[in-house]
Amino acid sequence: MVRESKTELQKPEKSDVASVPEQTWSGPLYSPSVDIFETDEAITILADMPGVKADELRVDLREGTLTLLGPVARPERPAESVVVREYDTGTFFRRFVLSEAVDQAKIDAKLSDGVLRLELPKTERARPRRISVRTQ
Repeated sequence: MVRESKTELQKPEKSDVASVPEQTWSGPLYSPSVDIFETDEAITILADMPGVKADELRVDLREGTLTLLGPVARPERPAESVVVREYDTGTFFRRFVLSEAVDQAKIDAKLSDGVLRLELPKTERARPRRISVRTQ
């Protein structure tokens, strides 16, 4: 896993997920694995959330904190008898603290094939720009 020091996005360590004080649901919590990419224009987060349906996935932004929450249900197979079951149910949960460099009003989220793609555009002020040099 490659980690670079960036100031635009701060993520709590995975061990923080187990001690969430406001947890009011039962069942196991899973921290989705993420890849985070950055360009001059935006930050992209890819979060693996297999088994989560788009209509049940919650992506909330509150006071600069981006929260991902998605339940995983066991696939229904009424005509088959279970031989081995390794697929477990529970809830995916992950939080990110966003800096002022992210334009929070323009965040976009798409779920496709179990992967959530979040596009976090940077504010104009946070984007690098080239300064032209004049001669006298």
